[in-house]
Amino acid sequence: MELANTMIKKLLTMGAVLAAGASVAAAQMITAAGATFPMPIYQKWFQDYNKAHPSVQINYGGGGSGAGIAQLTAGTVDFGASDMPMKDADIRKMRVKPLHFPTVMGAVVLTYNIPGVSAELKFSPDVIADIFLGKIKKWNDPRLARDNPGVKLPGEEIIPVHRSDGSGTTFVFTDYLSKVSPEWKSRVGADTKVAWPVEGLNGSGNPGVAGFVRQTPNSIGYVELIYAIQSKLPFGLVKNSAGTWVKASLEGVTEAAAGAAKAMPDDFRVSITNAPGKNSYPISSFTWLLIPSHFSDSAKGKAITEFLKWMLTAGQKETSALAYAPLPAAVVAKEQAQIALIK
Repeated sequence: MELANTMIKKLLTMGAVLAAGASVAAAQMITAAGATFPMPIYQKWFQDYNKAHPSVQINYGGGGSGAGIAQLTAGTVDFGASDMPMKDADIRKMRVKPLHFPTVMGAVVLTYNIPGVSAELKFSPDVIADIFLGKIKKWNDPRLARDNPGVKLPGEEIIPVHRSDGSGTTFVFTDYLSKVSPEWKSRVGADTKVAWPVEGLNGSGNPGVAGFVRQTPNSIGYVELIYAIQSKLPFGLVKNSAGTWVKASLEGVTEAAAGAAKAMPDDFRVSITNAPGKNSYPISSFTWLLIPSHFSDSAKGKAITEFLKWMLTAGQKETSALAYAPLPAAVVAKEQAQIALIK
């Protein structure tokens, strides 16, 4: 009897192991890559979704928006992610037309490391442009001093930090500069990679830029808000199009998106930098998942569409804790309708 019970236990254990192995084997593995701007919330979403749906595992590699678009075009990932809407010319290169799905909204902030200065600095649009154009070279420049009365700024050289990779954060920042500075627009323009007019330090991803700023005295860089918060770096107030000094916040980003939310184009490709609004934060942006409109593997396509439905409902409740603004209700409704276009 004891021998029989032992055998039964072994068989049950073996059956459980085989069942677990079969479950792992049946799990839908999905790969994605791209923007680091939203990476903290994406990593949380993919982890939480896997906990609720163990049969679906989404593996996300950063690499920047340029890498996300390139890998999606090459077919090496199931979907991409970008803080810059794809250009028509890039869409035409793809075998399967991608659909843009806004996921969250965020802010690009100017973060700095100035020994001995603990005050929150203020940056006028023209001053920001001229720092990165190389026309304002020292921290005690009269124009910086004008915006920051009472702050003792050092006479040290400003060290700009920018991205080394193809970056949607760079696009958002340079898109903003192109709107507020005619010289920037004509000399540099807006893109995921630009020819920076002044030599500085180059960091890979938002974490790389934040790391260089943290380690380099007298530096200034641009990162998504959450990276400044996580790195305990100060970030400045920016004067918006209404003339208000605004510090990046969820409320400021939401106000910046208000106009676009009411008149969102059908393809969701829109810019909200330098948006109107008394308290709108001027360097704000949507960020997008780039989802193929057709999947040859129908099971994979279904798994991705189910994730999108979750992201637009339960997932939106997780955004604020990581300093991202949730999508406007009108945008969510429009995206939910677009899911039906994925075949």
